[in-house]
Amino acid sequence: MLRRRFTILSLTMAGLPAGAWAQGGKVAKIVVGFPAGQGIDLVSRIVAEALKDELGETVIVENKPGQGGSIALGQVARAAPDDSTILISAMAALVIAPHLYKNVTYDTLKSFAPVGRVGDLPLVLVVNPSLPVKTLAELVAYAKANPDKLSHSSSGNSTVSHVAMEELKRATSMKILHVPYQGSAAAMNDLIAGTVQVALDTVAVTRPHIEAGRLRLLAVGSLERLPFFPGTPTIAEQGYPGFEANAWLGMLLPAGTPRETVDRLSAALQKILRSPAIQEKFDKVGTLPKTSTPAEFERFLAAEYARWGKAIAEAGIKAD
Repeated sequence: MLRRRFTILSLTMAGLPAGAWAQGGKVAKIVVGFPAGQGIDLVSRIVAEALKDELGETVIVENKPGQGGSIALGQVARAAPDDSTILISAMAALVIAPHLYKNVTYDTLKSFAPVGRVGDLPLVLVVNPSLPVKTLAELVAYAKANPDKLSHSSSGNSTVSHVAMEELKRATSMKILHVPYQGSAAAMNDLIAGTVQVALDTVAVTRPHIEAGRLRLLAVGSLERLPFFPGTPTIAEQGYPGFEANAWLGMLLPAGTPRETVDRLSAALQKILRSPAIQEKFDKVGTLPKTSTPAEFERFLAAEYARWGKAIAEAGIKAD
């Protein structure tokens, strides 16, 4: 149960099995399907530290990267139905990958017990500064004048940075080659080096490079301008009404976890997300806190699953 008291352990103990006992109690882990340093990893570590303080428990982060987060979801789907294994997942593995791959080892709507939303990771459109463009319109014109000469990175096949960019290419009729990476950190390295020229990725991973002048910001993917970049117009403002590129994050437990356990964890999550301290930390990693009850998140998840299934089918998006 969540009221167990734990001694404080370092997050570097992420390899410890969920059922292992530390000196003062049992360790709960948050499984993340991306490498350390990715936006979702940064958010998960903030949440883990806050839950430790709120619940009086040790909560560690375990990174299980691969297949756009799907490997982590498969692991949690097979875990014991309790609160020892917690999942924080980006939307892609939950509502995009199942529509692109037949070999995912979980059922998004049946394998998990939704706990609540965690936050939104808005995506932003950036380019290598060597590219002679400063607006989305200029990028579209340049891409059309130089067909198939540009490439764009993503944090992996079927991730939101991949699918959202495919939607943008379809909306603008741009032809840009997709180059998938194992996480955003590697993608940003090649974008800065000029190996690829364009990316639609999270504020969390792009913001330091934008502020340092290593990347040029063209547009934000949220429907409204972001507090992080108030002077930068949205993609929707620049001629594509309704276009949105935003990676939401949600917390889940294995299906079959007792309702009391789910509700207790959800109440703790909602409390920490409303705290000014967490909001300040989220701001630093380019994340907008979002809260919901388990029932609200369950309805949201079902709606998003249907929405993205339809969008992928209509756009004819295929996994590379």
